[in-house]
Amino acid sequence: MSKIENKNNLTEDTEFDQMEILVDPGQTQLRIDQFIFNRLSQVSRNKIQNAIDAELITVNSKPVKANYKVRPLDNIQIVFPKPSFNPEIVPQNIPLDIVFEDDHLLIVNKTAGMVVHPAVGNYEGTLLNALAYYLKYNIEKTSSERYGLVHRIDKETSGLLVIAKTDFAVAHISKQFFDHSIEREYLALVWGEPDPPNGTIVGNIGRDPKNRQRMFVFDDGTTGKAAITHYNLVESFYYTSLVKCNLETGRTHQIRVHMKSIGHPLFNDERYDGDKIYKGTIFTKYKQFIQNCYKLLPRFPLHARSLGFVHPVTKQKMYFEVDPPSDFMNLIDKWRNYAQQKKDFINQEINENTTDYIDL
Repeated sequence: MSKIENKNNLTEDTEFDQMEILVDPGQTQLRIDQFIFNRLSQVSRNKIQNAIDAELITVNSKPVKANYKVRPLDNIQIVFPKPSFNPEIVPQNIPLDIVFEDDHLLIVNKTAGMVVHPAVGNYEGTLLNALAYYLKYNIEKTSSERYGLVHRIDKETSGLLVIAKTDFAVAHISKQFFDHSIEREYLALVWGEPDPPNGTIVGNIGRDPKNRQRMFVFDDGTTGKAAITHYNLVESFYYTSLVKCNLETGRTHQIRVHMKSIGHPLFNDERYDGDKIYKGTIFTKYKQFIQNCYKLLPRFPLHARSLGFVHPVTKQKMYFEVDPPSDFMNLIDKWRNYAQQKKDFINQEINENTTDYIDL
């Protein structure tokens, strides 16, 4: 009897069921799609064939065709996009900001405050409810497990998401997420000025052992999942900075927890202590300025600005970019003006205290 070993690879963007099948020494030759279907009866043959075509299923670490015939002691590696928590979906006529659409894909600019898919406490008003209405899904023709969702971003994060409209597209886009070949750039306002201004954060991310609602960076590399974030300083406001972050991996809260780990939590990110004043004066006027900033943008400022990938059917490189929402940009303008006023004040102080020296 073939041995099946289950594994898990959980990320913020999407989740995968991973397993390995070691083919029995007495196995007769059989097409791999039929072989897997016989052992994973809960998985449709169409899904298996799409996964093979997307190279999510390999034999002895090499891609194969659906007509490949398994041999004794073959080691079959399988990766499937994991079904999300999926209660009875209520289609809701919720406006969507659609950036691009064809027969295979839908690119959506998600608004901040919208939950991506239903979960306990959020069964309606989600992006998934909106998609169910907009696309009028036919369960027999389209992906019924994730309703086209191949990744997600936090409720409070705005920006780009790709929706796969067919099972074929689900498999091929998921493969790019699994391989970390998807290009993603985020904009964030963080406390302080990163030093160095450009860098790479490498640190495993897992659940905080002291607070299960938070994630934590484990420096020893033995706990959590490997995570890599590249950051670049875009603009400094002395007390805060606008940075862009490019992800190699997509762990839960990756940008938020990585930036906190180097002493620069996202501004007003309550879960990761960004709602405290990390840098600045103790004067009441400054504290009031911070409170006004919180009122202007009552969430952490994180925006998924760009998304790049290879189209699953045309194989063309696709790239999309959207500006942050107006409240995000208004907050940046507020900090930019504040920083300029501070700079003008400092320059004035320097000029007023300059001493004229006479050469003797």
